[in-house]
Amino acid sequence: MKKFILIALLFACSRIFAQTIDSAWFVTHYTKKEVYIPMRDGVKLFTSFYIPGDSSEKHPILLTRTPYSCAPYGEGNYKKYWLSYFTQYLSEGYILVTQDVRGRWMSEGDFANVRPFNANKKGKEIDEASDTYDAIDWMIKNIPNNNGKVGVMGISYPGFYSTEAALSGHPALKAVSPQAPVTDWFAGDDFHHNGAFFAMDAYEFYIGRGFGKPRSAPTTVGPDAKQLFTSNKYDYYFKTGALPNLTAVANADSVWFWDTVMNHPTYDAFWKARNARVGCYNVKPAVMVVGGLFDAEDCFGAWNTFKAIEKQSPATHVSIVEGPWYHGQWASKKGFNLGNVQFSSNTAEWYEQHIEFPFFNYYLKGKGSVDSLTKATVFFSGENQWHKLASWPPAGVKMTDIYLGNNKQLFFSKPTAAKQSFSEYISDPAHPVPYAEGELSHRTREYMTDDQHFASRRTDVLSFETGALTEDVTLAGPVIADLLVSLSTTDADFVVKLIDVFPDDFTYSDTDTYLMNGYQMLVRAEIMRGRFRNSLEKPEAFVPGKITEVKYELPDVAHTFKKGHKIMVQVQSTWFPLVDRNPQQFIDIYHAKDSDFIKSDIKVYHDAGNASKLILPIVK
Repeated sequence: MKKFILIALLFACSRIFAQTIDSAWFVTHYTKKEVYIPMRDGVKLFTSFYIPGDSSEKHPILLTRTPYSCAPYGEGNYKKYWLSYFTQYLSEGYILVTQDVRGRWMSEGDFANVRPFNANKKGKEIDEASDTYDAIDWMIKNIPNNNGKVGVMGISYPGFYSTEAALSGHPALKAVSPQAPVTDWFAGDDFHHNGAFFAMDAYEFYIGRGFGKPRSAPTTVGPDAKQLFTSNKYDYYFKTGALPNLTAVANADSVWFWDTVMNHPTYDAFWKARNARVGCYNVKPAVMVVGGLFDAEDCFGAWNTFKAIEKQSPATHVSIVEGPWYHGQWASKKGFNLGNVQFSSNTAEWYEQHIEFPFFNYYLKGKGSVDSLTKATVFFSGENQWHKLASWPPAGVKMTDIYLGNNKQLFFSKPTAAKQSFSEYISDPAHPVPYAEGELSHRTREYMTDDQHFASRRTDVLSFETGALTEDVTLAGPVIADLLVSLSTTDADFVVKLIDVFPDDFTYSDTDTYLMNGYQMLVRAEIMRGRFRNSLEKPEAFVPGKITEVKYELPDVAHTFKKGHKIMVQVQSTWFPLVDRNPQQFIDIYHAKDSDFIKSDIKVYHDAGNASKLILPIVK
């Protein structure tokens, strides 16, 4: 018996040793192949394959389609999968595939930003769904020793291509994971939020990083970046001025898409066609949407892709995973914190091991179970706990009003004052409120949880807070801002922030190097370009002096305000240079002059007749 146990232990140890995956193991056990795969219209897409040498079983295919390059190029140059959590997929013998999408890098054809889905394709008509179908079809028929099952995944822009893959209808496609997917560039992702233009991200992505520069032919060489070195981006964008001054730089570099954006200032047919949710019907593969609660780029995309598939394709097995992450942090193997806010465990590693890998392994290899993969797996910041939920929002949520009041107070009871009551500030585009504190050389990802004391001290930011909470308050779902305002001008933006105010004696541990006492943690913030308050399609001017409702939805929240903390709400009208400045006149902002920017006297009302509030999804 002892001999048997010893042999078993030695065998187990040898298995562990054999699966120590490093660069030497990878090049020994995998072969790299580069192939041009023909599409139905004759265009060929460059595709990189990493194929296991093991012939004892058939292997699933895991595909990522990307506009960011499937480098390194050359069959002797291996991608460093062994440095990432992808070692799990290597140990299970997955065929790993990356494809340059149409018109990018080494692929042929013309590139289109967020190419619209065509539900009625005929003949040789293409979209990203058909390109995925054709790619999968070729792989299943031509890659030896595959098991006939394909999964697709991708983060950010590749997340969009993952959504489109789910619409391809290929029978071999069994599982798809759109992660932080680009979904709607006017309503909520990257370029715009509720019609407000996120100038810094757009400019530095398309111009600074060179993504928007045209190419003359397939290439392995990326575009030249436009150096935007400065220690103070606030100062850089302020001095550059109105959007036409940025457009002049873009046009000098032939970045046609920038000019296209400048000439589609409303949610018109151009933007509607690029809403990835329009095709999310009759989705066949299982779908697991992944997002970050504190994703600065595509927070909107994850929540709303999930909701669209759940509503429009009710027979689909669709789930959502939301962790306390910045954009793509779940793939980093590091999920202990975001900036100064800590999460008590390595949330990224837990996700990689317990959620993503089991999802693909079940649907592509028939291993394990998906019983643990509930409709929603969501991390609640504040309490720092994962919750597995049967629905999202979860059962028991009650939409609860919390009212802005006099003396900077926030109440769960409606104001009773019959007399008109308001708080007031001057929004001055010549002195816009920064989105984060200090001189910053780049758009930070940590601003999503940053301390808001810097804003609380400004006279053009209204702050309202509760007293210390006597019990925990947990939010799970979308937050609604419902403001009653009046302006001295015909337009303005409104930024609403939901903030967790930590107790004065708060500390994470005795060894903390950063003092968190009194920290004002940003939980969620969102902007509404005032002209779009009733419709993204049909902007409307404000009537100066007229009390007007501005009501809009903030992306979903999963957060517990702990007993002893306070809830704070801030309202402001600039968020710079994250968002371009509104001239505060009802004019074409994309073609405004520097001289068009004017001050606006803004009143936010909080009396019985005009009660500004937030509507919170409180778990009861």
